Amino acid sequence: MSLNAAVGQARALDGREAGLQAAHQALNLLGSGAPILGVVISSYQYDPQQVVNGVASLTGNTPLIGFSTPAGMTSEGLHSHAVVVALLAASDARAEVQWLAGYTQGSREVSQQLSDLVAKKIKQPTLLFADGFNADAEQLCANLPPGAIVAGGLSSGDLHAGNAYQIGGSQSGAGGLAVARLEGQVRVGIGFAHGWQPVGAHFRVTRSRGFWVRTLDGRPASEAYAHLFGYPTREWAFPPLNFLARLYPLGIEQPDKSLVLRTPLRVEADGSFRMNATVGDGADAYLMVGSLSTCREAAQAAAGDALAALQGARPVLALVISDLAWQMLYEAQPGADVAAVQETLGIDVPVAGGYTLGQIVPGGEATPRFLNQHMVVIVFGDPRES
Repeated sequence: MSLNAAVGQARALDGREAGLQAAHQALNLLGSGAPILGVVISSYQYDPQQVVNGVASLTGNTPLIGFSTPAGMTSEGLHSHAVVVALLAASDARAEVQWLAGYTQGSREVSQQLSDLVAKKIKQPTLLFADGFNADAEQLCANLPPGAIVAGGLSSGDLHAGNAYQIGGSQSGAGGLAVARLEGQVRVGIGFAHGWQPVGAHFRVTRSRGFWVRTLDGRPASEAYAHLFGYPTREWAFPPLNFLARLYPLGIEQPDKSLVLRTPLRVEADGSFRMNATVGDGADAYLMVGSLSTCREAAQAAAGDALAALQGARPVLALVISDLAWQMLYEAQPGADVAAVQETLGIDVPVAGGYTLGQIVPGGEATPRFLNQHMVVIVFGDPRES
């Protein structure tokens, strides 16, 4: 049996019903194929275990992996307060899912468990989802084996409350790692890009601690942004500016002069930026700004790179993992970013996805990389139909 896929989505008052309806729709579209993996992308407003129970009531023992998001994506556009279910079916491929509990409480031990798991079959494609508010994903990636084919993201949710969750098998919650590994007759192509560019404003990170950037050029980080954008410093500590700061990430200069994007989760009451990756003291940082046109080009580039990486295999499903900043940027044109991906992939390739607080991609021969502000497109292809 060739590789096949289908996507369903549904809204309902409770998570169990939404999950059940989305799974039902996906199974009907899938036909007679037996699913080997289900990807569940759920509104953070639903109880995660209810969602899992609803999906599993129809998919049975099919391995499930997923994450929470403010809005799910399909080929039809965006779906808020909904559940999206993507099913992958094949007779000569298989998937296994692990739930590694307690990551945010004992990250070193769980990171080692993940590293040992990935190292067993280092070239086996792996999906990984972690908590976007509390996980140290940069350190997690650094601990993975060089050359590992790992892709995924950090779940998103209520920015005010800081709650998000992951789904792995029959389990779910905020503090664990959800891991899915594929083997057999399935090929995975991964592409990623962003549409943010430096606009000339330069800062020196003069004080940071852990996930907090305290001062830029010797003054509170929010004061530096207030000077640039014209809003009073005190307003950056309150909605909407304390969250809209995500639209304006910092490009951190690397030794080779390239820029790595690092994005605020929010602006704190003391004017510091709460990040989900560390930024060292003394780093040179540049203000980055995105546009609809540059992000559209980036979405098409990511989809094109993912297709090229399939090496001619027939694409059957695209998983799109975008940064939350993309949803903010496209607020006046919701779904236009997904449409750009679909134009590149073709209308016959079903799409499922969601918005995240960080992205994970392979690092080539190096360790996997943690990104902010990117769109990652993961395309599953059938190598027997090149």
